[in-house]
Amino acid sequence: MNCKKVDKMIPMFLNKELSGRELSDFMEHISVCPECKEELNIQFLVMEGMASLEGGDAFDLNKNLNKQLEDARRKVQMRKGFHLFVYGLEVLAIITMITIIVLVMVL
Repeated sequence: MNCKKVDKMIPMFLNKELSGRELSDFMEHISVCPECKEELNIQFLVMEGMASLEGGDAFDLNKNLNKQLEDARRKVQMRKGFHLFVYGLEVLAIITMITIIVLVMVL
């Protein structure tokens, strides 16, 4: 994924509109690209800062962004775990079918 695409995805990430592969690719890029991570920080500061100021709430922007990033990391990990589980079931189904075929041929 390139920086230009990630830059366009930042608002979608901040609005929690990314899912699946997009979220995974976005998180991977953000973790290795300091420029995009800085742009994420800036856009988050503008979006959350303005909303918090309008509401008169006290806020910790760094903590809020880190929480959103951690939630996204957790979501990506859960998705990977689910896919691994499904692949495991598929392998088990294939082994079962092969066993049945072998048993039918032998008997």
